[in-house]
This record gives sequence, C-alpha cells and structure tokens, in this order.
Amino acid sequence: MRVYLSAPNCGVSISCLKLRILQFCLRKGQRYPFESVIVIALMSMVCGADDASGMEVWGELNEEFLSGFLPLPHGTPSQDVYLAVFAALKPEAVNAMFLAWMELLKGRLSAVGRHIAVDGKTSRRSFDLGKEQPAIHTVSAWLSDEGLVLGQFKTREKSNEITAIPELLKMIDLRGATVTVDALGCQTEIAEEIVAGGGDYLLAVKENQPTLHADIREAFADAVREPRQPMDPPLAVERWSDTTKGHGRIEERTSLVCRDLSWITTRQRWSGLAFIARMESTRTDVRTGRSSTEHRYFIGSDSSATCERIGQLIRRHWGIENELHWVLDMAFREDEARHRARNCAANFSTLRHFTLNLIKNAPNRKLGIPNSRKRAGWDRSYLIELITGWRP
Repeated sequence: MRVYLSAPNCGVSISCLKLRILQFCLRKGQRYPFESVIVIALMSMVCGADDASGMEVWGELNEEFLSGFLPLPHGTPSQDVYLAVFAALKPEAVNAMFLAWMELLKGRLSAVGRHIAVDGKTSRRSFDLGKEQPAIHTVSAWLSDEGLVLGQFKTREKSNEITAIPELLKMIDLRGATVTVDALGCQTEIAEEIVAGGGDYLLAVKENQPTLHADIREAFADAVREPRQPMDPPLAVERWSDTTKGHGRIEERTSLVCRDLSWITTRQRWSGLAFIARMESTRTDVRTGRSSTEHRYFIGSDSSATCERIGQLIRRHWGIENELHWVLDMAFREDEARHRARNCAANFSTLRHFTLNLIKNAPNRKLGIPNSRKRAGWDRSYLIELITGWRP
C-alpha cells in the first residue's frame, strides 16, 4: 500500500517520519525485563494510569527517573508489552504475589475482633461477544476496619460465587475474625469452612434457603406477636436500635437476636450455629413523611457477640459496596476497562486491588483515593512512600 504525504500539510518532515517508523519496527522483538514491566505498571497505576495506554505514556514521561532503579535496556515498555505480559500471566500467580504482600501487612494486624466482608463484583466491560466470553466476576474479601482487600478469586459468572467463596476463604487466615456474606453465600459448606478456619460467620438468609428462612421468620413473628397465650412462654430476644439521618431520610434500625434455636429444624446442618437475627430497617423520607420497613434475616456462630455488635456487623458488611466496589468504579474506572484478551481483565483487577491497598495503607494520607493518585503523580517522594512505606 502506498501512502502519499504532503510535508507542508502534515507538519512532520519526511525524514522524521521515516525515523519514527524505523523506531517502531525496531521495537518489535525486543525483550523487556519482567520486573521492570510489573513495577512500572504498578507505579503508573498508583499515579493515575487506568489502562495500558496510560502506563505507556507515564513510563515514557518518567523514563529518566525509572532508569535510576530499574533495568531499561530498550527504554520503557509500550502498551502492547503490558497487554501481552498481563494476558500471559496466570491469574493464580498474580494473586499469589498479591497475597504474599498482604501477609507482610497482616503481620502488623491482629485478626481477633476483625470483620471480613465477602462479596462479588462484575467487571462489566470485560466480556467479549465475539469469543462468547462472559464478563469476569471477582469475589473479594474486605477487611472493613482498615479498608484493605485481603484476597480475591475470579469466577466466570455470579452464580459461581458459591464455589469461589470457599476457595477464597482457604487463602485467608480467619482466626479470630468474623466473616459476613450475603444470601448467595449462605451455604452449609461455606459456614463449615469459616468455622474450620478458626473464624465466625454471620450469613444473610433469604429464599434460597427456604426452610431456614421460614423457620427464622416464624420464630421472630412469634417473639413479637401480641397478645400471647397466658401459658405460652415468651421467646427470649435481645434488642438494640440506632438511628441515622442523611440523604434526605431518617433510618431507624432495630436488631433482634435470639439464641434459642429450638425453632430451627435444620440447625444440625449449620456448623457452630449459635444464634438467629433479624434486622428491621424503617426509612422515612424527610420531605414527604412516607415510611417503608424491611426485614432481613441472619444466622451466626459467635456465641459471645452482643446484639449491638451483631447489628453493627450487619450494617458494616455493605461497606464493601461503598468503600471497595464504588471506589474501583469511580476512582479506577473499572467498569469502563475493556482489556479482554486472555487473562488481562483478571490481572488488571488484581493490580487495582493492590494499588488501592497501597493507598489505603498510607500512614499519613489525608486525601481521598483520586487525589492521592494525583499527588503520587505530581510528588515522587509521596509515590515512593506509597510503594515502600518509607518517606525519602
């Protein structure tokens, strides 16, 4: 194919254009040190690069800085190099690297009394209709107190969370922690895995466990039913309430906890079952005065947990939506990411979690995630502090 150029109109001299084409051709077949590719990818993502194209640009602009501590025999990698590397890497290997780093961090954390929320998220643009490849779904374990991702496991569909959650839990030290999971993860195998790992569970119960759900509903309906028969002994129930106001509404939450399991016909199937719980949420619109009430049901294994503690854990579970999933979408544009080839989507998801943990773990961070990434791009000393934990 012939291309005709008019030098005065294109703004680039023919000799300069030939040089650029030659440079592009020479880059084909070049070999880049693996550690350089990974480190630059991580550093550039900390500084705000959300995709391989951004990584290439950031690397080019910081080549002199990077060459001071990384081998760059051919300069910084192009976006094709990043895509090829992350497509070829097995997600299990990248996740193992992530977990190894988390083990170093967890050495400074005590698991006792910690809350771990487990939930899944779909990367919406990771599907490929041409290859009949569905969007990847990642199940994450979120340490709510510190706002850190402890681990993740990739599945092909949301329904596969049931098999993915036990595999994820095997990667994590659960001793002394309480694990909360939504209704899809309310499975006897998952409860058994948590208890076997030395932790406690608090599982949401819905119609996917019809007998258990019906038993709990009936138990609490009887506990609050009035009037009672004179000879009918009341079901012992603990109660705790709190009220919050915001976003134009007032929400009152009342937690009911019952440790009498005589109503639960399937109690023998649930390892370590210690209580059942109901959360009653009443939301009132400040402007209209209209109210709506919702009841949610739970089972748990921690016999020492107070009603207040259980109510707080139920509410804190949804922090994984606001503090992890929402941040990944808004600060890292995860739902817009279109890297699909082979393992790219899964590995970039791990890299985002890794980056988020680095920023969340910064000891003196005063900015939100987006502005912390901008600051890292503007201030190299802050970037080094985020990556290494050491202030130069």
